[in-house]
Amino acid sequence: MSPDRPHRPLRAAVIGAGGIARSSHLPALRTLAAEGETDVVAVVDVDDTAVRAFADTFRIPYASTDLDAMLAEVRPDLVVLCTPPALHREQSVAALRAGAWVWCEKPPCPSLADYDAVEAEEKGGDGDPYASIVFQHRFGSGARHVRRLLREGAFGRPLVAHCQTTWYRDTAYYSVPWRGRWATEGGGPAMGHGIHQTDLLLDLMGPWTEVRGMAARLVHDVETEDVSTAQIRFADGAVGTVVNSVLSPDEVSRIRIDCELATIELTHLYGYRNADWRITPAPGVPEETVAGWHDFGEDEPSSHLAQLRALVADIKAGRRHATSGAGGRQTLEFITALYKSAFTDAPVRAGDIGPGDPYYTALHGDAPGWAPADPHQEEDHA
Repeated sequence: MSPDRPHRPLRAAVIGAGGIARSSHLPALRTLAAEGETDVVAVVDVDDTAVRAFADTFRIPYASTDLDAMLAEVRPDLVVLCTPPALHREQSVAALRAGAWVWCEKPPCPSLADYDAVEAEEKGGDGDPYASIVFQHRFGSGARHVRRLLREGAFGRPLVAHCQTTWYRDTAYYSVPWRGRWATEGGGPAMGHGIHQTDLLLDLMGPWTEVRGMAARLVHDVETEDVSTAQIRFADGAVGTVVNSVLSPDEVSRIRIDCELATIELTHLYGYRNADWRITPAPGVPEETVAGWHDFGEDEPSSHLAQLRALVADIKAGRRHATSGAGGRQTLEFITALYKSAFTDAPVRAGDIGPGDPYYTALHGDAPGWAPADPHQEEDHA
């Protein structure tokens, strides 16, 4: 790490000038720029007209359609990837080789093999650049408060958990050519929609040991699933369920954890505040204890801004960010295991999927009825 980095803004480059960059990443970067923490110095997109319009609108000094040229000429500290998942491996590796940290929009990569290839480019020393994933639900004040209480054992032993991402996507949504395809969307609702809730559940509950999954196409004409369910066993013995759907008109995102001394519930849609959490004590818990549980402190919503603020602080301090390395891989491994279990009709244990396993290199695992019908299709659309 350069000795002056803690005392100057991180020079950030945005890759991809589409909707997620405009709605989430750039506002977060601009907020931190106003606080003296970041400086947006470049934007890259394959569409020359779009990238120049983006740069002009937001007064970004460098615009290009060439990622490698930008990395060589601008030498940013932080590269923010707002591109489709099929590009994340190549772009993350290029950024790391250029000496930049990476903050990558979900889904992280189309496979564990891709994720591991990115991690292999990290030097691994204190202060060396690394890649991290956008899992912003870990970073709201509500999650921080509940996570601390769970780690301290304040609620007693976790026993039963439920994670629900039941959203609705109509036929028009899937008329966009890249949606519903393994190579370009990275997966169905287990990967592209429910991943945030799943990541938060795993962050709160700790390591999982076994998953038994089911998946189906019930409505949409897609390669991937449009609904999935899973049963989980955690390392501490707790059990849980996960439901991911794009078939649910009454949309909701929900996590519930039943512990010995309390039930913790989070109900929201795309982001939460402190008021979206509810803690229900078991009979006999002292009122003063419950009052402490309900003291969430200052309300910081889950958001890209909340995570980016934490990431920038970690980079400047020379720390590993929570969603980098193993901290990001655990969620992708769980989703991969869910797909393997669903498509093989067998339980999958943590650590089972590695090199040589077809699910290590593709989430569909070449399973009949789930793999792309054209064997060259993934290469053509990657």
